[in-house]
Amino acid sequence: MNLYKAIEKLKNQHQVKAFLADLCTPKEIESLIERWEVAKLLSTEKYTYREIAEKLGASTTTVTRVARFLFSENNNGYKSILNKNGK
Repeated sequence: MNLYKAIEKLKNQHQVKAFLADLCTPKEIESLIERWEVAKLLSTEKYTYREIAEKLGASTTTVTRVARFLFSENNNGYKSILNKNGK
């Protein structure tokens, strides 16, 4: 089973948390959480990149990278989840 299929099989937040704890280092999980928080703030279009970086303690490089994937790339990974959450 590949990683994507394994993720598809996760049924609840507890399983996701346990799987990520086994798969990633704490720093990697922090980075994932930070990127998700950046994506949520970017999607509101209420903040500048610098404001988001300051608010979250993220680097402007991280904010710019997330913005590229949110607004310019065709993956639509962030958008698909943000749209499910009411945006």
